[in-house]
Amino acid sequence: MKKSLLIFFCLFLTSFVKSQDKKFEFDFDYSQFAYDSTANYVEFYYSFGQNSLIKQFKDSSFIIEGLLSIEIIDSSSQNQIVNREWRISHEMKDTLNIENSLVGVVGFVLPSGVYRCTVSGKDSSNSINGKTYNEYLNIKPFIDSNITLSNIQLASKITQDSPNINSIFYKNTYEVIPMPASVYGEAQPVLFHYFEIYNLETINHENLLILNTLVYNSRGKLVFNKSKQIKTKVSSRVEVGTVVLNKLPTDTYVLIITLIDSTGNYGVSSAKKFFMLNPSVVVVDSLEGEISDVFASQFGVMSEEELDDLFEQSEYIATSQEIEQYNSLNSIEGKQKFLNQFWNIRDTDPSTSRNEYLIEYLDRIQKSNQQFSALGKKGWKSDRGRVYLKYGEPSEIERFPNQIDSKPYEIWRYNEIEGGVFFIFADMTNFSDYQLVHSTARGELRDDNWERRIRNI
Repeated sequence: MKKSLLIFFCLFLTSFVKSQDKKFEFDFDYSQFAYDSTANYVEFYYSFGQNSLIKQFKDSSFIIEGLLSIEIIDSSSQNQIVNREWRISHEMKDTLNIENSLVGVVGFVLPSGVYRCTVSGKDSSNSINGKTYNEYLNIKPFIDSNITLSNIQLASKITQDSPNINSIFYKNTYEVIPMPASVYGEAQPVLFHYFEIYNLETINHENLLILNTLVYNSRGKLVFNKSKQIKTKVSSRVEVGTVVLNKLPTDTYVLIITLIDSTGNYGVSSAKKFFMLNPSVVVVDSLEGEISDVFASQFGVMSEEELDDLFEQSEYIATSQEIEQYNSLNSIEGKQKFLNQFWNIRDTDPSTSRNEYLIEYLDRIQKSNQQFSALGKKGWKSDRGRVYLKYGEPSEIERFPNQIDSKPYEIWRYNEIEGGVFFIFADMTNFSDYQLVHSTARGELRDDNWERRIRNI
């Protein structure tokens, strides 16, 4: 008995020391799929590295256990939509072989909107060991009047017509094992991918649809290209595929799926970044060029009108040189490339595949239109909308809607800007169209006699 306890203690101590020496391994990813015309179904994929979890001795066996927590907040109303925690346990049948990961998936139906998500993974035996991701989710329902593609789900394995229908990874007759880390290599040389196509009934059945699978490296060189025709006799369909990566060198890559209606001159695309770790392959491509992220970004499938509208909404944060440069462009390709660069340089966290600042800015546009529209003018074009887009959420708002001796007005305070500034907006027309009448911020309208201006005569 003493000997077995000693063995257990040594194994536990060794596991604990190793877990302290190694970086905690927790990865997270997500994909959106259609639910209905008002919402999408969002799958969250997670993986715990087994070798970074402390082994515990329970009921005559060793287990490892991770804690997964997900919080989802509606960024418009600040309502908490999801706040849940799961215990992810696994019995260690072989304590010497713990190189695999604990992989799983959870899903939620989210209505149209922008959501702030916090996803955390921790060791249940030592909460100091953990990792947290903060993401913004922009939910735009896939079910509408045009062909759309879901997000691409990267996978380590896909089994068609799987008999394991009770698996948490089972969907549409496939068992899809997710790859939350999006890292492939010599041990995993094949990339599996899954996505869905919607609203095919909106296309004339006689039209020819071409589905392209493309992979670009970080220098914009096409390293994989595959095409096929698809039929449009159903409203939606599932697509799976593979890309063999064993000949690709270590690099960051972009997987792009495009669906082209050659007759209707219409196309949609979806993209996903992944990383290949393959030290045995020597890099022979010395081409130096620009990263062609524009093809993988949302700008690559936007019409010229949509591009112009987005830049008009972005002019509040653009420099005079950028505005002049954009206005001189006369091709849709040039505008797509410009906007891709414009938002890339403003990305607050380039290490992620998503541009958090762009998502937040689009969220501000949506909020502005909801809260500040008046007299037939969209909220983002109003004075309050401009200030909100440029400076973000105020630290404090004081409202004076029912003053006897003055027009209704609001005071917005920003404590973190220039040591503290404020903006004063007044409803000069009495139609809820609040105009900026005074501010202490540099470059903004300043009128120390603003109280006289808004006084009721």
